[in-house]
Amino acid sequence: MKILVINCGSSSIKYKVFEMPGERLISKGSIEHIGEADSSVQDHYTGLKMVLEKVDSVDAVGHRVVHGGEKFQEPVIIDNSVMRKIKQCCMIAPLHNPANLAGIRACKKLLPGVKQVAVFDTAFHQTIPSYAYIYGLPYEYYSRYRVRKYGFHGTSHEYVALEAARILKRPLEKLKLITCHLGNGCSIAAIDKGRSIDTSMGFTPLEGLIMGTRCGDIDPALVTYIMRRKKIDVYEMDNILNKTSGLKGISGISNDMRVLESHAKANEPRAKLALAIFIYRLKKYIGAYMAIMGRADAIIFTAGIGEHQKDIRSKACEGLFSHMKRPPKILVIATNEELMIARQTCQIIRRRRQCKE
Repeated sequence: MKILVINCGSSSIKYKVFEMPGERLISKGSIEHIGEADSSVQDHYTGLKMVLEKVDSVDAVGHRVVHGGEKFQEPVIIDNSVMRKIKQCCMIAPLHNPANLAGIRACKKLLPGVKQVAVFDTAFHQTIPSYAYIYGLPYEYYSRYRVRKYGFHGTSHEYVALEAARILKRPLEKLKLITCHLGNGCSIAAIDKGRSIDTSMGFTPLEGLIMGTRCGDIDPALVTYIMRRKKIDVYEMDNILNKTSGLKGISGISNDMRVLESHAKANEPRAKLALAIFIYRLKKYIGAYMAIMGRADAIIFTAGIGEHQKDIRSKACEGLFSHMKRPPKILVIATNEELMIARQTCQIIRRRRQCKE
């Protein structure tokens, strides 16, 4: 079965084609600057048409969809009802879900009759218990508006957890794992017996760790305080929290960890401070998740920073396990979200075929 995996961003399309279930990568590519003034690609339909000109016929399409809210706990075959529910989640994921929908609609036109599957970033974290996902706000905000922790990077956390079980040669159902997805966006998950029981990102990807340009955890009263002092509106405040904070905001240099490490070695104080804050927050979350699970069999690092910045990994774990007779294994596992989407797409379509036979 040939599966096209698509990840549509607001101005980009990334794709990979796999032969399944053999998991052979056939081709991959991307289109950038969609809809920008000087771009020849003005929409996702045009972009996907270009992609399909490079790709031979496919049997199914797997779409990364960022937010499925509480509506989706697993991948689903896309129909009109699913599309309506994805659209309803656009309000809480305005940067991502509209682009994901644009890709789905384009494929519906360009590949009539080909099954499409939605794989949600939030689905893996739907096993988090209510005492971990409910915020300390009036309960009606949850009951009426579904304000709660959702978590993201679920496909990545699930993939590296499965890989960890394979590497350790132990059933996933018998492991307690802490998975650290550290890139420009960062999140940690506590995974007990294969199920996510907590994660650092929340209602949006803004909560939790210090990230490339996102602030992570802050006192919420700071938002209104800064808005009053700077006399700015909600849109500018949102931009500050998401685009000019984090490593970039603290250092005043860059959101790229490699650049900051270079400046820190040259003794630049704010670069050193940004790294220290990043490591401190990371260590605090790892420690907290070890506490709620009682132990950890392995700490897994993945994504750009997690896979390549050895000093960050070692400093985040320094001193954490000195009191333990059996400290957790430290694993570095390259994530492969596209392959995970292809696997789940293949599984759901084969299951559906078997049900019809």
